[in-house]
Amino acid sequence: MRDPVTEAQALLRELVGIDSVNPALVAGAAGEGRIVHHLQARLERSGFVTTVVPAGGGVDRPSLVAVPPGRSDLPTIVLNGHLDTVGVAGMSDPFSPRVEHDRLHGRGAADMKGGVAALVAAAGHLLATGAPVRPVLALVADEEDASLGSEAVIAALPDLGVRPDACLVAEPTDLALSRSLRGFAVVRVTFTGRAAHTSQPESGVNAVTHLGRLLHAVDERAPAVRSDGSDLMVTVARGGESPFVVPDRAECLVEMRMAADRSSAEALGEVRALLEPAWQAEAELVAHRDGWRLDASGAAADLAARLGSALGTAVTFDAPYWMEAPLWQPVCPTLVCGPSGGGLHAVDEWVDLGQVRRFVTALVTVLSDWHPGAG
Repeated sequence: MRDPVTEAQALLRELVGIDSVNPALVAGAAGEGRIVHHLQARLERSGFVTTVVPAGGGVDRPSLVAVPPGRSDLPTIVLNGHLDTVGVAGMSDPFSPRVEHDRLHGRGAADMKGGVAALVAAAGHLLATGAPVRPVLALVADEEDASLGSEAVIAALPDLGVRPDACLVAEPTDLALSRSLRGFAVVRVTFTGRAAHTSQPESGVNAVTHLGRLLHAVDERAPAVRSDGSDLMVTVARGGESPFVVPDRAECLVEMRMAADRSSAEALGEVRALLEPAWQAEAELVAHRDGWRLDASGAAADLAARLGSALGTAVTFDAPYWMEAPLWQPVCPTLVCGPSGGGLHAVDEWVDLGQVRRFVTALVTVLSDWHPGAG
């Protein structure tokens, strides 16, 4: 039997070498098909029963669920990670893993193939050694965009006979346990004006002028929003089509990052409150996800404490960005912890191999003797 730490490091190299850029972010990108096939073959050799779960709506975006055979009465933990990555613009050799000073470089190394490799290696070791736990791997597509993979997998779990006691999302956290993460919302504001020749501007209504006033209003409102742990900003703005014409249309996207305890739907009201009636503006909520907070007690809180003890870390990380824990929380108590590095979504991405090794060891140690009702 191979050491799970050695297994994880070898698998990480393999995964970074597979292009799994999200095609919703980069047109024509590879997607998750090849990496799912690779992991499916590996997990079946390890004795898992695997199921490829397609995304809804006829989209070719596969996810993978791997379930240990046999006893379904054992404590069940879902080990969740995403297989897609952001794009590789500006990277010279993104799919050739390179190790320097105990750092493995390459696209997806930290976000989050390091975490996925650790989960797979630990789960395989737990199954091979007959540990009294049921590790179910949920390796999903599309986390970097619309979470199609986790939504499809969550819907499929009952038919696969999986009723988890807890879920661990192995996103990069520098091995700290996440205490909370913020939600987000995107509001589109559309301004309708009236076109006219620019030599007679009084005959028209300038939609870009109204857009500019909203930009100023957002900046004025942002400090008050920030005081409760949220953020408000305009991230996209456009208007007008040509010179010599008073622009009759403009639009912008207002993004709000929401404190963990606020509903993401509140962003629409925040933006509408900034609009003046004379602007002829309409606001619509085009995307939003609520935040999340670790349970104060129960299975996830107990597991977080045990993992923290094994790792020498604690529940200290308040993530400023969104992760998929809010999708899993209605299914079962959920926690977030995983190995990290640097350069996430940047041209110099790397994962700390020391953290990968520590994470695998902690998972095997803690889950080999995990009793979710004991906490």
